Amino acid sequence: MTDSEIVIRAAGPADIDAFMRLATTVGKGMTNLPADKAVLLAKLDASVARLADGHDGVDPTPIWLALEIDGTVMGAAALFPSIGNDWPFYSYKRSNLRNRSLALEKTVTVETLTLNNDLGGMAEVGGLVVMPQARGSGAGRLAAQSRYLFMAEHRDWFPRSVMAEMRGYIDPQGRSPVWEALGRPFYQMDFEEADHFSGVAGNQFIAELGPRHCLYVSMLPEDARAALGRPHDASRIAYDMLLKEGFRDTGYCDIFDGGPQVFSEIDELRILRGGRQSIVGALGIDGDPVDSLCSAGRGAAFRAVRAPVIPGDGRLTLSERDAIALRVGAGDSVRHVALSD
Repeated sequence: MTDSEIVIRAAGPADIDAFMRLATTVGKGMTNLPADKAVLLAKLDASVARLADGHDGVDPTPIWLALEIDGTVMGAAALFPSIGNDWPFYSYKRSNLRNRSLALEKTVTVETLTLNNDLGGMAEVGGLVVMPQARGSGAGRLAAQSRYLFMAEHRDWFPRSVMAEMRGYIDPQGRSPVWEALGRPFYQMDFEEADHFSGVAGNQFIAELGPRHCLYVSMLPEDARAALGRPHDASRIAYDMLLKEGFRDTGYCDIFDGGPQVFSEIDELRILRGGRQSIVGALGIDGDPVDSLCSAGRGAAFRAVRAPVIPGDGRLTLSERDAIALRVGAGDSVRHVALSD
């Protein structure tokens, strides 16, 4: 797929059939992309309206991007400018509690889980899905990283910090050990039912039925303890990629499947720290180019591509093909960042 043209752009209602195909490939745990056509269409309509509005300030409306390979939508990615607005955003926080017995002359440290809303108000990057035939091509990584360029281009649309949550571990039998130990006893429903309901109707039921006090990890079954904070096998690469971009794992995890939740200050992300904005000068690469992720356009006009560029003195040289993909010409502004291995 090295000669394929990969473009990340704003998604819209015309992408509904492609998004439905993506949703059916995901499986358990992706609440942001339910296989429900009406729900997906509403998400795309709301995203387009937010992009068309273009007003400054943080608006919680999710923004959806489409990953195109040679003109066909093969993936999706989302930005949630602020979470925990219509209903609280819940996490479990893993902490250590140290108890000392003077009579026994013994100190015991136990791990606890506490239901909390600590990450509410942050932005979130999520909804990253790539069709199976496009995996391993690097397209998913580009889609993920393009979200950070979108945030850089629309910095006033986002708060100080951003988080991401990974799908949690699912065992070979298709079960979530964390859900079986911590979800089913409280909510009295199957994982699939809770997963779908949360994605379609929200998570108010968590506040109504969830645990009121801290939970002791040592009292959980061994498989649930081992699954806490463990990414789904299919999400391990994405998890490592987030850490490389500057996200930190400090012990927060999803309350349904125990997947890790990581966060960072937006301005400390590698792409924002290393990115530059330049004016397009000449078209046509002649020299030693830098392999880069480039973006141009605001709102619905946002587009991103991987391109060899020659930067220098506030100006940028790129190929005519990539200029067409970005829909820019001489004198236009392009944001770019060198890609690392």
